[in-house]
Amino acid sequence: MAKHTFSLLETCLIFLLVMMTAITVALLSLLFITSGTIENQKDSENHGFLTTQHTSASQSPTATQTSPVTPEPLFQNFSGYHIGVGRADCTGQVSDINLMGFGKAGQNAQGLLTRLYSRAFIMAEPDGSNRVVFVSIEIGMVSQRLRLEVMNRLKSKYGSLYRRDNVILSGSHTHSGPGGFFQYTLFVLASKGFSNRTFEYMVSGIMKSIDIAHQNMKPGKIFINKGNVVGVQINRSPTSYLHNPQSERARYSSNTEKEMIVLKMVDLNEAELGLISWFGIHPVSMNNTNHLVNSDNMGYASYLFEQEKNRGYLPGQGPFVAAFASSLLGDVSPNILGPHCINTGESCDNANSTCSIGGPIMCMAKGPGGDMLDSTQIIGRTIYQRAKELCASASQKVTGPVASAHQWVNMTDVTVWLNSTHTAKTCKPALGYSFAAGTTDGVSGLNFTQGTTETDPFWESLRNQLLGRPSQEINECHKPKPILLHTGEISRPHPWHPDIVDVQIITLGSLAIAAVPGEFTTMSGRRLREAIQKEFASYGMKDITVAISGLCNVYTHYITTYEEYQAQRYEAASTIYGPHTLSAYIQLFRALTKAIATDTVANMSSGPEPPVFKHLIAPLIPNIVDRAPIGRNFGDVLEPVKPEYRVGEVVEVTFVGANPKNSAENQTHETFLTVEKYEDTTAAWHIVYNDASWDTRFYWHKGVFGWSNATIQWHIPDTAQPGIYRIRYFGHNRKQEILESAVILSFEGTSSAFEVVTT
Repeated sequence: MAKHTFSLLETCLIFLLVMMTAITVALLSLLFITSGTIENQKDSENHGFLTTQHTSASQSPTATQTSPVTPEPLFQNFSGYHIGVGRADCTGQVSDINLMGFGKAGQNAQGLLTRLYSRAFIMAEPDGSNRVVFVSIEIGMVSQRLRLEVMNRLKSKYGSLYRRDNVILSGSHTHSGPGGFFQYTLFVLASKGFSNRTFEYMVSGIMKSIDIAHQNMKPGKIFINKGNVVGVQINRSPTSYLHNPQSERARYSSNTEKEMIVLKMVDLNEAELGLISWFGIHPVSMNNTNHLVNSDNMGYASYLFEQEKNRGYLPGQGPFVAAFASSLLGDVSPNILGPHCINTGESCDNANSTCSIGGPIMCMAKGPGGDMLDSTQIIGRTIYQRAKELCASASQKVTGPVASAHQWVNMTDVTVWLNSTHTAKTCKPALGYSFAAGTTDGVSGLNFTQGTTETDPFWESLRNQLLGRPSQEINECHKPKPILLHTGEISRPHPWHPDIVDVQIITLGSLAIAAVPGEFTTMSGRRLREAIQKEFASYGMKDITVAISGLCNVYTHYITTYEEYQAQRYEAASTIYGPHTLSAYIQLFRALTKAIATDTVANMSSGPEPPVFKHLIAPLIPNIVDRAPIGRNFGDVLEPVKPEYRVGEVVEVTFVGANPKNSAENQTHETFLTVEKYEDTTAAWHIVYNDASWDTRFYWHKGVFGWSNATIQWHIPDTAQPGIYRIRYFGHNRKQEILESAVILSFEGTSSAFEVVTT
């Protein structure tokens, strides 16, 4: 290998990396969760689960213990299903926490574009004996810690009614949601620690959505429809896709999966209850320069659908629930203009995603809009419109029994049968060099290159000194991946990646939902889907529709085909269990399929139960007291609104603020802002928008010594009615006197009235 020379920029970056790593390693043994703190409390003695803050029964439906619920007959003489839908807020922190997805240092939350929601769907047979729960959550992915805690609370409240085999938790994969809810060290470090504040908020939101769905169950019917969505996605690793056999590629018209599957749920009077859509696209229209928490393109599709069906309700409210769930998105980007060199404008759609001038850090893909928010709405609106069409024309009724199967599997030690005589093994987790390159949706900035298949002496030496040398076994197992981080061999302060992984299938008549614990590329997902269909068909269950639901139950990065793995682009470098990962999953899901088809699920081993770690790294961003400027109070207006605006303009007002993360643990208010219109007929102000609306923005500007400002924007839409309006701000400040415990106090601020006029 040629000698590596370093530019001034690289030298500075390397120095910073070394210093940051050294500091992090030094702090690992000190920064643990301590008992009795607000941020991170002691684990439950009985189960090892994290104990959460005490809340009143009015704040959380899980606060009071209830007797276990046993299934009872729901209704008789009916051939449909018993259906329940529910939605609840699960936003968590919108400040002082890293956004989870891009892994970009410094991409901390600094406000809110839209709230994040958990959407739950319960579908049961008429006699109540068999039921399944599907929950789509607007977060980056479901962590194992999150899944285990939700299942623990469901068991405490409902007994054996909702179990690990019949409950699926699926992340929508927005890259603009907060982190901090993981237990494995790599993700904890990426999140700058474990935040019990965000974790508790998410768990409570998921539980509340399931509770609402459970309470609202009613007899109804389910219809399924399928159709293609065009013009919203490209394959971001097309050269990797070309490594798959030409004969296999010839069977498909595109290098991305364009099919959308829609489930439409109605009651016996044909009143619509809800919708689940599965479609493969990365929610990264909001790029890694964004600092506002939001649900990205798939969340915008949900927003539009629910606003249409819940007319007269504010965003996030109303009975109809629409979930746009993740699917085969591993190599699928919404940035449809493709990758270009941002300095020259030339295409960088090559095997290494690199530019002749500036290298890989200059290669970025762009969406169809004028900016990232515009792109988000263009992509989301197209997805929504296609789902609307498929929902309206859905006529194929879903009928048949409900079943489910689940196993925990040690993915580091699966023997894979390649054919009748040859076997291979999965590997201990490891990440390759191209993992550090990032993707054309968000480059890392460290000048690593996608498609790297050789090690670098400098990075090898640095890693070996800080984290130890990878074993010969792990190096051999992952070939041709050059290992950058041998995460499966690092266990301090806890394992860096999971060994125990969930595999799960639920069936609803002729629909099978495969819950996969990661990001399948297009071709790997096609192979899994086909294998499940063939397995069902071999037992007489033909014409099964298989929905691959991504980011479920535990996160394990990517899953590529064996052929794509050889190219070692980002997705392959992030396939942590080695080149035979996909084959192992296909084998495991075929076993689940066989168990359902032959009614032998009860005979399956549950597998090795995953661990729950009792001490996690505390948040690296500390809590501090909020302060208002001398002579000012929290909520005072600093920069007022103008007296008049026209439709299409932006109303902006700035208040004396406090850290928004205080509001995640004290839910006095359910919104940071309201836009209110004065009605002469009632002589009162009426809320017309809140912080769940895509027309509002909540920005938090962090100052020094606890001072901060909050800026609220309202982008006046064409649908706004002329009249008198005002904007209100709701916050919480942290106050602490000497030698006393901190308290969280609520406050409000209100702008002066202003008029909106038509052009």
